[in-house]
Amino acid sequence: MQWQTELPLIAILRGITPGEALAHVGAVIDAGFDAVEIPLNSPEWEKSIPAIVKAFGDKALIGAGTVLQPEQVDELAKMGCKLIVTPNINPEVIRRAVDYGMTVCPGCATATEAFAALDAGAQSLKIFPSSAFGPDYIKALKAVLPASVPVFAVGGVTPENLVQWIKAGCVGAGLGSDLYRAGQPVERTAQQAAAFVKAYREAVQLK
Repeated sequence: MQWQTELPLIAILRGITPGEALAHVGAVIDAGFDAVEIPLNSPEWEKSIPAIVKAFGDKALIGAGTVLQPEQVDELAKMGCKLIVTPNINPEVIRRAVDYGMTVCPGCATATEAFAALDAGAQSLKIFPSSAFGPDYIKALKAVLPASVPVFAVGGVTPENLVQWIKAGCVGAGLGSDLYRAGQPVERTAQQAAAFVKAYREAVQLK
C-alpha cells in the first residue's frame, strides 16, 4: 500500500463555503498540495465539492471528510470524489468507498480500530486526535501495523512540529485549523500551505 499522491499532506478545509472554495483550494494546490478534503460539516458542501472536483480533479485527489454514512459515499461518488476521510471506523463506509475505487483514510486511535479499518479494505489510516496521543504513541502503534500502511497524523499538526510526526513513522499529516480556519483570507491559506510544504520537505530530509 502506498499513498497515491506526490505530497502526503491532506488539506482539510473545514467550514469553507462554496463562494470561497475555489480560491482557497487553488491556493493550496499552487503551494504544492495534491490532496484536499472538505468535511461534510461545512456549509453547502454539496455545492463546494462538485465545483472543486470539476476545477481541480485532474490536479489533485479531491474528497470529503467527516463521512459517517454509506449513503453519503454514494452521493460523493456521483460527484466524482476520489478521497473519503472519516473520523471513526465504520466498516460499511470503508467497504462502500473501496468498491467505488476511492482512496479511504479512516480515523482511528487504537490497534483494534486500525486493524478493523484494514480488514474492511482501508488503504491508509489517520491517527486522530494525534496531539492527544503524541508521537511516541504513534511510534508504538506503528510497530504492530503492517509497514506498508501509510499512517497520517491529524489533529494539532503545525509546520513547527510536523517533523516529530514524520520521525514517529507517519507518512504525512492531515492539516486542519493551522492551515485553514473558516473565514480567513486566501493569503493566509497560501502562506500556511507554503509553510507546511517547506516543513514537510525539510522533515523528510532529516528523517
